[in-house]
Amino acid sequence: MVTSAWPGVPEGCSRYLPVTSSAAVDAGAVHRWHVLDNAALLPADVEPAGTLLCVHGNPTWSYLWRSLLEPAARRTAEEGGPWRVIAVDQLDMGLSARTGPRRLADRVTDLGDLTHALGVTGPVVTVGHDWGGSISLGWALDHPDLLAGVVLTNTAVHQPTGTPIPWPLRLALHPAVHRPGTVGTTAFIDVTLGLARPALDPAVRRAYRTPYRHTRRRGGVGQFVADIPVDAGTPSFPELDRIAEGIRALTVPALMLWGPEDPIFSDRYLRDLIDRLPHADVHRFEGAGHLVIEDAPVAATVLDWLDRRLPADRPDTDQGRGSRLTLADRDHRPLWATLEERADDTATAVVDMGGPGGTAARLGWDALAARVDRLRRGLLAVGVRPGHRISLLVPPGIDLTCLIYASLRLGAVIVVADAGLGPRGLSRAVRGAGPDWVIGIDRALVAARAFGWPGRRIAMRTPDPVTRRVLGVDHSLAEVLAAGDAAPAPADPGHEPQPDDPAAILFTSGSTGPAKGVAYTHRQLAAMCRAVSTTYGLAPGTALVAAFAPFALLGPALGATSVSPAMDVTAPATLTASALADAAAAVEATAVFASPAALVNVLATAEGLDGVQRETLARVDLLLSAGAPIGEPLLTAVAALVPHARLHTPYGMTEALPITDIDLPGIRAAAADALVAPGSAGTVTGAGNGVCVGTPVPGARVAISAFDAAGSPVGDPSGVPGVSGEILVAAPHVKDHYDRLYRTEAAAFDRGWHRTGDVGHLDAAGRLWVEGRLQHVLSTSAGPVTPVEAEQRMSTVDGVARTALVGVGPAGAQVAVAVVETDPGARTDGPAPRHTAQALRSALAPVLPHLDLAAVLQVRRLPTDIRHNSKVDRTALAGWAADVLAGKRVSAP
Repeated sequence: MVTSAWPGVPEGCSRYLPVTSSAAVDAGAVHRWHVLDNAALLPADVEPAGTLLCVHGNPTWSYLWRSLLEPAARRTAEEGGPWRVIAVDQLDMGLSARTGPRRLADRVTDLGDLTHALGVTGPVVTVGHDWGGSISLGWALDHPDLLAGVVLTNTAVHQPTGTPIPWPLRLALHPAVHRPGTVGTTAFIDVTLGLARPALDPAVRRAYRTPYRHTRRRGGVGQFVADIPVDAGTPSFPELDRIAEGIRALTVPALMLWGPEDPIFSDRYLRDLIDRLPHADVHRFEGAGHLVIEDAPVAATVLDWLDRRLPADRPDTDQGRGSRLTLADRDHRPLWATLEERADDTATAVVDMGGPGGTAARLGWDALAARVDRLRRGLLAVGVRPGHRISLLVPPGIDLTCLIYASLRLGAVIVVADAGLGPRGLSRAVRGAGPDWVIGIDRALVAARAFGWPGRRIAMRTPDPVTRRVLGVDHSLAEVLAAGDAAPAPADPGHEPQPDDPAAILFTSGSTGPAKGVAYTHRQLAAMCRAVSTTYGLAPGTALVAAFAPFALLGPALGATSVSPAMDVTAPATLTASALADAAAAVEATAVFASPAALVNVLATAEGLDGVQRETLARVDLLLSAGAPIGEPLLTAVAALVPHARLHTPYGMTEALPITDIDLPGIRAAAADALVAPGSAGTVTGAGNGVCVGTPVPGARVAISAFDAAGSPVGDPSGVPGVSGEILVAAPHVKDHYDRLYRTEAAAFDRGWHRTGDVGHLDAAGRLWVEGRLQHVLSTSAGPVTPVEAEQRMSTVDGVARTALVGVGPAGAQVAVAVVETDPGARTDGPAPRHTAQALRSALAPVLPHLDLAAVLQVRRLPTDIRHNSKVDRTALAGWAADVLAGKRVSAP
């Protein structure tokens, strides 16, 4: 058999060798093994950094690991390589000998026999998939002197007692299906290969099927299924249990790469592995399935990880965690400190405008502190433990505030993902976070049941017996409070969360891809609170209207009286001027925080305000708006509603807020201070290019990684004015890491800086100007073009409400296409009228003469994210525009 028949396998990598067995089933027998071995590709004069021992599962073979063979061999010493790759065909599988039935323990021994015959020495990193995961871990436990690390992909080492194995395996084990499906036909193989996302290339599919063309070659496929340790009575259960418990003692670096759309090894098996190897790096490739190696860049991720993590004792191994700027322990003030200090204070702490009958419900500081403590004790009583993840699916208000502080106080990790992500996005987020508990309203618990979210469930209201059973409710909030009342008050609060313990996982808006879980420690949350307090002077005595969900969390920590207005906080545009004024009146508000989309609707409904409501808003002395860059015209219009307020617009993201800040006079001054300076790649960048978001807040730093000619941010962090590139930030309140997204975190953390994915530049005064998102930069033949300046200019045209500039075509030769939303709105989606196109080109010509619009299109409504209602989905628009220009049927983007 020639290697060239297998796409992706380099010549010279296929080899056979005889190996003497020491397995109990046939000790002393000599078997012919097949392996893919890249030794022939390794440089003759360079010692490999180590060996990757790759073990396939059922019904694949060594071909599964072909993508590692050449890249691992070609890595230079500076890149952390080269690495020898040995991908085995287990006995009775692939091209190795057919020997008859073998158990799990035999296969672990077999692998040791093979590595002995090959003369493998350390360091060795095991790489396993499916059954190969447990077998490779068995080898790892038996060869601690050689082991340097473990890599696992969609596998399992433990089946929970009382829980059935996945249904595809139950079906394959059924007597009527087992032998016909696994040996008599290629059904089991075909179904497995059909799990690839997208479908495998026909040539690759043929290569996978090559060793299993005939019934006599498929006996191992059936035996692997028959050997599944369904329960403790299965012959291979003791060996699997040995492996499952043994790996708890492994301290070598570990990496788990997962396809969450796997119907066999679902996320519950990943959570079990994380529990056994809590130090492991984890990356879930959204959209990938069982054959994650085929679906996602697994090989590249493994090689990058090897460079970052091995050797384990390497000095300054860039762990990719946090901003490297931290507050000293003496400066750390936990979020609940104010509650404990004001436990006897009867002054109002929180107000909920959505109280019974539409009334405003209130809690004083004393009542808030008492309720938080009752909940803390109650949660402990029902089984919540420090480190447990609690998904809070509760609308902002008193209940959510109490649950947040109770959870943090007992050392649990709050998971915050709101309905603004949409049903699929929310489900993806909750599943990815893998909570131990879900606390939610009825609608959330219905979704938990429908989508199969993990975690025990606590209902906000006490359900009737039928609803309790149908939704799988373990406790109600009232029952938790009652358990807290019954629990004896301990002399001390029990577990005292430490500053660097995990505290929260906050999900991004999902406006630029699947929402990411952003992990914070207690120290980083406290630093965020401190940054807000220092920057804006928010302190005890402040009365805050929190119409922006993140700041509902910080109100009690700041010592501010806080109120949530009557609105759907997951849809900011539902905030009306009257609701804002009523919330402000309820606490005699001095500060307001709302997103730009919320402010737009406030302005649109301002005519409904009466005299008292206008007087209430006139007493506000600080208004903050964040969530998207906000321009001077909107702030100017808002200033008329809050005439005595300082209007500030901080810049930040879920990963770090705030980073910079600017007020309305500052925005006007920045516009007047236009300067022109040489930019990167020969471009010219003026201060007016983008939205000015001000200067760094206390403790924060900002730098720019300059573009090259192709629009890639490759420059070292720099503060040189007028140079466009990716915005880098550092601060004590930058997130710790992305949750279970190792690859994303590795790309985002750069030498102490967080790479934001935003693009912009600094001006001579040190002010930051945001020019858009990195993935929205146009890669034209004339160099990179950022979209925001053109969009700003086009938005000044009469009849144009909002605009987006997108690139169509291949990188390096993209053409610019303008997509506009008009006022009044267009009746159809497609090419814009000629007069609109001419007006837009005329608006651009004086300031961007080099930008030639290839087309101008109109839409009835620009697609935006759900949470902020303001971040235009330029990626979706670019695809839509390409279809329109290609003459395809026009539909809404």
